[in-house]
Amino acid sequence: MVKIKWTKLICHRLPERSLKFKGYYFPVCARCTGIYIGYILSFIIFLICPDIKLTLLYGELLIIPMFMDGYTQLLGLRESNNKLRLITGLFGGMGLMIITIFLSSVINIIIIPS
Repeated sequence: MVKIKWTKLICHRLPERSLKFKGYYFPVCARCTGIYIGYILSFIIFLICPDIKLTLLYGELLIIPMFMDGYTQLLGLRESNNKLRLITGLFGGMGLMIITIFLSSVINIIIIPS
């Protein structure tokens, strides 16, 4: 049986890719920090302004910078930095929240037809 630490499912937690505050590393990397902040920030915005109508395309477009940053680094085409990881993660988290809200509304329409 393979043992996997549950924290590895949340983030790889590499110290060189994590933000540091007063000598302590964040528990997740810069990109995941941005994703979580973007997700929560978007949730709060949608609670305050529920009339905002965003399509699936907006969510997909916001995820593209994060995907390109991570993928080009994975391929070894360039090396990203924590500031860029945080910013693209922030946009990605916002995009994920838009997609989550869109899909939940679609599922709601399918399950509970008017």
